[in-house]
Amino acid sequence: MKYQVAIIGGGPAGYTAAEAAGRAGLSVVLFEKRALGGVCLNEGCIPTKTLLYSAKVFDTARHAQKYAVATAEPSFDLAKIIARKQKVVRKLVLGIKSKLTGCGVHIVTGEAVIADKNHVQCGEEVYECDNLLLCTGSETFIPPIPGVESVPYWTHRDALDSKTLPQSLIIVGGGVIGMEFASFFNSLGTQVTVVEMMDEILGGMDRELSALLRADYAKRGITFLTSTKVVSLEGDEQAVRVAVENAGGPAVLEAEKVLLSVGRRPVTKGFGLENLDLQKTERGQLCVDSHMQTSVSGVYACGDLTGFSLLAHTAVREAEVAVHHIAGVADEMSYRAIPGVVYTNPEIAGVGETEESLQRKGIACRTVKLPMAYSGRFVAENEGVNGVCKLILGENDVILGAHVLGNPASEIITLAGMTISLGLTAGQWARMVFPHPTVGEIFKEACAESR
Repeated sequence: MKYQVAIIGGGPAGYTAAEAAGRAGLSVVLFEKRALGGVCLNEGCIPTKTLLYSAKVFDTARHAQKYAVATAEPSFDLAKIIARKQKVVRKLVLGIKSKLTGCGVHIVTGEAVIADKNHVQCGEEVYECDNLLLCTGSETFIPPIPGVESVPYWTHRDALDSKTLPQSLIIVGGGVIGMEFASFFNSLGTQVTVVEMMDEILGGMDRELSALLRADYAKRGITFLTSTKVVSLEGDEQAVRVAVENAGGPAVLEAEKVLLSVGRRPVTKGFGLENLDLQKTERGQLCVDSHMQTSVSGVYACGDLTGFSLLAHTAVREAEVAVHHIAGVADEMSYRAIPGVVYTNPEIAGVGETEESLQRKGIACRTVKLPMAYSGRFVAENEGVNGVCKLILGENDVILGAHVLGNPASEIITLAGMTISLGLTAGQWARMVFPHPTVGEIFKEACAESR
């Protein structure tokens, strides 16, 4: 069987590439050894957001009096929250399968192994292809902490499926995944401790806003230990002890459960990648050009495998670029305006440069910072809650970055991303007509403040 495009991996990069190639009239085969949707849909982006929304509704119900609404004492059913999450995932997986089938994509379930750039084997079948797309995603990284082999730790998968609520939880890692789970369990009443090796949570996000989010959650009862190294783990099903060290000296923390969330790494083994002899960077990542093509003609790498972004929306765009190149459509990948979002409550989102990243590059900038209260819609919907909008301006007031703490940051950050992609100045952005009242008007207010 011969196809114009063969794709290994059915996550955001893989299924986007398959759909795009199918719509372009190309013959496509997609290999996925588990479920379509990959980590993002089955055990990452969508499941966590489903849980977080339930937690947000519970939070809103508990504070309904802020909005002059009287309710009985709110409660939640964790088993039903998990069941709802699974229902949402099943629905979306079926939706992806339906779309791919409608585009003529041949879906093969099983472990694909690369023989060479034009041949892929799955089971007893060998599939021939003109172009090969590698979209194998990433996996949870388990740090080599002494004692980790003998401790019943959680990964994000376990946290997503647990139908019982731990009274206490230690989260090792204050990145995006760690903070989202910290938010979820804190809302449901678990005593949460976050241990982070760096001196601030959410590395890569705007540092000032990350600190404000941490302070907000500290008021809600989460304990944060930054600049803290985990030395060892020990324990059993009843309790886990985490030995840590920081400037204050050694200490031992104890909780019912421990969640390891220190990051993810690209999946590079188990599918014959070594048979392609692809060029790699000094850090061991695959080299790709602006079309997502590797050093071997006709072989493309998209998504987490490149090790660049590890974000689903980045993977989607990379897949579009790769298929466009195969189909002869002019397109190039740009990473200048990739949004980052943390779906805590409140959300935090950013796009483009931060003050810290520009400082490292030696690029001069100035910032404009406004309370979210400058938006009437924000005040109306976020009673008694503070928030911040920050714009990073470069030479001639070109927008280089934008960062928001406050709901719904995830929904409005794309406005800033488009502005950065287009290379607009604050003055040009301010001339855009924003509907009133909307939270997005905060950007217009910030642009006006920059004059």
